[in-house]
Amino acid sequence: MDITKTLAELKQEPGFTEHVGMMLVHNGVVRAWSRANHAPVRSVRVRPDRARILDICREMEQRPGIFRILAEANEGELTPGDDLLFLVVAGDIRENVTSAFAELLDRIKAEAVIKEEVPA
Repeated sequence: MDITKTLAELKQEPGFTEHVGMMLVHNGVVRAWSRANHAPVRSVRVRPDRARILDICREMEQRPGIFRILAEANEGELTPGDDLLFLVVAGDIRENVTSAFAELLDRIKAEAVIKEEVPA
């Protein structure tokens, strides 16, 4: 996902200026160490369930104040520094956007992305 291009396109959607006062962006990258024990990681094998990601996004867009949610997960064997997950949440006010963003990130990671670390 090209974040700059994606945000520019989102701003062109009908209704954007009437409904959006905040956009949050997440760019998750592969770490060089394991979250569990800080052991070095050579790579991470990632398998996203794109249909489930889309379902979660559409569900979360029904929350009050949320205008649009976009998500993209990369797939395959990724190395430290590689982009893994992009999220964009656009909505009306901070309270609505931040709560939706936090839940979206947690749910996608728990329900729709499988990661397997490959030790260094």
